[in-house]
Amino acid sequence: MTPPAPTNDTAVAVVFFRPSPAQVARIVERFSGRLPVFIYDNGGLPLGAAARLDAAGVTRLGEGRNDGIGAALNRLCEAATAAGYARVFLLDQDADTTPETAHALGLALDRLAAATPPPALVGPAPAPNPGHKAPRYPLRPGVTPHGALLPVEFLATSGSLIDLAAFKRIGPFREDFFIDAVDLEWCFRAWGRGFACWMDPATAIPHSVGRGTIRARFLPIAMPDQPPFRMAVYLRNTAYGWRLPHVPGRWKLKQMAYLPAQIGLYWAHHGYRPALLARLVRAVADGLRGRLGRPEDAPP
Repeated sequence: MTPPAPTNDTAVAVVFFRPSPAQVARIVERFSGRLPVFIYDNGGLPLGAAARLDAAGVTRLGEGRNDGIGAALNRLCEAATAAGYARVFLLDQDADTTPETAHALGLALDRLAAATPPPALVGPAPAPNPGHKAPRYPLRPGVTPHGALLPVEFLATSGSLIDLAAFKRIGPFREDFFIDAVDLEWCFRAWGRGFACWMDPATAIPHSVGRGTIRARFLPIAMPDQPPFRMAVYLRNTAYGWRLPHVPGRWKLKQMAYLPAQIGLYWAHHGYRPALLARLVRAVADGLRGRLGRPEDAPP
């Protein structure tokens, strides 16, 4: 028996940050003409890319400034809502996926329509990506799986299918986080406001953070290797999350134990530079004090 088709109300929403011509071409070739596509230019497009996107009927947002991932995602969700779509398939420029994945996630979201709590989003499992640490999405305690679909604490936004009615009730992504932990905070907020986040193990998208992986020599610890400004923002936003009531205490305790190890591992990997350590410690202090916003050294 042929499974029912998902509702035809989904748009693709892509955040571009200085993409290569090949990354632009992949989005056009895979999605244009099959699903409506919105993109946010969050740092500039390669020569000729704007014309190619326009010719393919892609809706372009943003002015080529790096406004941060939170702002880019919010503008995309707002534009898709204004255009009458009920769901957005969020992607970053690295996402290696197809309309078939959006279709599969749409079917999963349809199956969850009567679930309690109602779904905010459903996303794929992380596929292996050589040279990078795959993210892990912990199960949400106390929530029963829905068939093969798993309730998870959080998911990466890239590859997730978001219900825009739920997005309106949960609220926008935090723009003052700028880049890191934006998806994690939003998912915890979704759970706190009576919605659920789900993972579909039957779908998978390779996902990576940073430019490689740092591994501890004698401990089972691995972390993404990121530029110093990204590491600092991650530390700042994570520490700020300890102030938020919707972030579970079990997660705060885990991060409080894990963050010092990450700082030490990152500092050692980058040559034990005193200035770097001072910067990382200052980032944690900024988070604890609520000093958020765009980092001074963020790429333009």
